[in-house]
Amino acid sequence: MSNQNDPFTDAQREGLYRAIFERRDVRSQFLPDAIPDEVLARILRAAHHAPSVGFMQPWDFIVIDSLAVREQVLASFNEENAKASENYTGERQQTYRTLKLQGILESPINLCITCDRSRGGPHVLGRNSIVEMDLFSTCLSVQNLWLAARAEGIGVGWVSILDQGMLSDILQLPDHVYPLAYLCLGYVSEFLKQPELQAKGWRSRLPLEELVHGNGWGQPIEHQRLASYLAGK
Repeated sequence: MSNQNDPFTDAQREGLYRAIFERRDVRSQFLPDAIPDEVLARILRAAHHAPSVGFMQPWDFIVIDSLAVREQVLASFNEENAKASENYTGERQQTYRTLKLQGILESPINLCITCDRSRGGPHVLGRNSIVEMDLFSTCLSVQNLWLAARAEGIGVGWVSILDQGMLSDILQLPDHVYPLAYLCLGYVSEFLKQPELQAKGWRSRLPLEELVHGNGWGQPIEHQRLASYLAGK
């Protein structure tokens, strides 16, 4: 066990960046193999160690292995996905309908990460001006879980095409608890070399150098060496 103040070794640093760059939103590559309890516990512990404003820790984790519950969630997805396809026309709509956007039944475990919007009471340190900080904090928990899962060789897929009210009813959530992320977890046959939506031509990654501004929106970066690194030169 390393000392808290020890610098990361080159291998440790490379492992972190590898998890970041090789993380994928998995939908199609799930294997039926069960996730060992000790591995799932490690992943959940990593999620629980996310930063949170005012140390409010607004998250809870609902582990879902019930087929009956997952079938209800899938029915909600199918209804919402049919609606979503109507946002597009022509070839774009056809492409959308070929995309696999969930692995609810294929993955051995589903997980809902919720946000308790009342946790910490009415006055949470750091939340006075931006009340959504509880939601943002819970998103950091999702990211922690996602990276830890990748390091364990486990794929994660976020199912966002769901009616949140219906999902709350299915999971019997209290009114003050919001179902922030519905995730599919499982070992996979492979991690794709690039995001699936990019591989299928839906969208491409934006150039980083076009997204970094200097001292104000739309202003160039004065440090040319940094600009060169951002462009990968």
